[in-house]
Amino acid sequence: MSDIIRLLPDSVANQIAAGEVIQRPASVIKELVENSIDAGASAVTIILKDAGRTLIQVIDNGSGMSDTDARLAFERHATSKIAKADDLFTLHTMGFRGEALASIAAIAQVDLRTMLKGETIGTRLVINGSKVESQEPDACAQGSNLMVKNLFFNVPARRKFLKKDSVEMSAIMREFERLALVNTGVDFTLISNDTTLHSLMRGSMKRRVCDLFGKNLDKQLIPIETDTSIVSVSGFIGLPENARKRNPLQFFMVNGRNMRHPYFHKAVMTCYEHLIPADSQPNYFINLRVDPETIDVNIHPTKNEIKFENEQAIWEILTAAIRDSLGRFNVGPALDFDREDAPEIPVFNPTTDKMPEIDIDPAYNPFSEPLPSPSDILGPEFSVSGRHQGRFESASRPTPANPYSRMSSTGSRQSAVTDWAKLYDDFMRKRDEGLASAGDTAAPSDDSPAPLPISDPAQVHDHAAGNAFQYKDSYILTPSRDGLMVIDQHRAHLRVLYDSYLAKADEQEFVAQATMFPDVLELSGAQSTVLADIRERMAELGFVITPRGDNTWSIDGIPSQMADTPARDMVLAMIDNITSTGLDPASAMYEQFALSMARAGAIRRGQPLSADEMDRLLSELFRSTSPALTPDGKSIFAIISTDYITRLLG
Repeated sequence: MSDIIRLLPDSVANQIAAGEVIQRPASVIKELVENSIDAGASAVTIILKDAGRTLIQVIDNGSGMSDTDARLAFERHATSKIAKADDLFTLHTMGFRGEALASIAAIAQVDLRTMLKGETIGTRLVINGSKVESQEPDACAQGSNLMVKNLFFNVPARRKFLKKDSVEMSAIMREFERLALVNTGVDFTLISNDTTLHSLMRGSMKRRVCDLFGKNLDKQLIPIETDTSIVSVSGFIGLPENARKRNPLQFFMVNGRNMRHPYFHKAVMTCYEHLIPADSQPNYFINLRVDPETIDVNIHPTKNEIKFENEQAIWEILTAAIRDSLGRFNVGPALDFDREDAPEIPVFNPTTDKMPEIDIDPAYNPFSEPLPSPSDILGPEFSVSGRHQGRFESASRPTPANPYSRMSSTGSRQSAVTDWAKLYDDFMRKRDEGLASAGDTAAPSDDSPAPLPISDPAQVHDHAAGNAFQYKDSYILTPSRDGLMVIDQHRAHLRVLYDSYLAKADEQEFVAQATMFPDVLELSGAQSTVLADIRERMAELGFVITPRGDNTWSIDGIPSQMADTPARDMVLAMIDNITSTGLDPASAMYEQFALSMARAGAIRRGQPLSADEMDRLLSELFRSTSPALTPDGKSIFAIISTDYITRLLG
């Protein structure tokens, strides 16, 4: 039997590695720009064609490379950043693995021109799918000029899965924003299809934020800064009133490197509790500086996930810094009696300020008057035996907590009877109210019934005509195979109407209706790129959107069918949908149209329904392909299991 294990050729191994390191054109830009930064560049220019499919060119004024280094740089695991494993814990560079250039060369056509500082002649290297085609001297500028052409040309499956140019361009813009934010001392220029999208000059962190995301952010950010032996925290956080429901600007950086860190994100959100709505998130741009020996960046190919040795301590320091800034800028609750504008608190003056006087009759005795007998209060039919008479009188003795203990000497017995009757009526009324509300509050937090997992909701529903009834004009209760099903009537009708409108969306003819007051949108660069790409298609759907420059757009008209829907929310939702899914604007438009119409027409909570209406609603709901959730992901019904009901009743 022959041997079956063999070494893969370097070209194949590099293509496999490229699947982890190079996922899309934005990944190429990240790796090349980080190499430029490591080379000491103070200016970087990025030129794109067709969202990076045809060309990605990165030009820098860094240190450049010799002809030997240029050739060796494209070998796998060749790097100038580290020499031994211990160097991983003292990193001050972005790259260190030596995989990026080898991976890029394996899946694209590469043309590199580079020259060392102080030299008069450089070198040009041409590589085609890991194969070196030529290397020769070249007259070029100091630094490096690297062109990546026809990305994934030799991996058709990967090229096929690239999304539309607008979606890929949006990903490039987001990556560019992260790179520009973390390197504020570098000039950046981004050119796409001969159009300059960004031209950023070096400057402060706040200036870079405003250049990237709009000058209106200048007054929406407050600084945070603290310095400890464990971590130094600096940057900016957004005011609570500027929290966003969509596309919050949230960036974490550590030692000049972008990162994602859900744990630290939760720390930020904790500081904004009770300051912003539950469905909104704040903007933040936070930079952490720690000892490189206390972090590990070598846990993911993209180097965006980082482990911290002192994670819990950094959490506490981060939350303290954010809360301090919110308090100092009068956002969070804070007391400061030394402020100039603090209200003046008068000092007590014994000569002019007197204590209040209370008129008390020291001769009053609440037990001087005889108490009425039980039969006088509750009627002649009530009698107490002598054996219990003393006990009743003792229990009825007036106490300070008894509002009926003090009767005036002139009060009649009839008034006492009226007061006791009122007390009894109030007691019975409160008892009935308590029993009626017990269903709302009696479910214990620990043993409350969790919704059953629904694999096929249509089979779970066991409703028979006439078995449904309405609770508080808001919920429909009906038996099911596994227990009692509680259905939110508003959400159920929303799902039914949404499915109906979506099925007929293709038949709609959208006509533009001019807005009385144009809605102005200030978008990020990534959002603006998407909107520019789909603007003509949206015009066919009834939107009139006009560019105003600097990523600002004016919504001058919307489809007449959606006149009651906020234009801003509608356009932002479509941009988000297209960015995340790559769908055609019409598909996103139809979904927004169907959801808006369904929200407007769905029956409300508190609306009484007849038995026939409930039966019809339930029948239509369980004919839906998604009866368990609304279009925006909210639960439509829950099931209280028979076992839970049995346990509840003992």
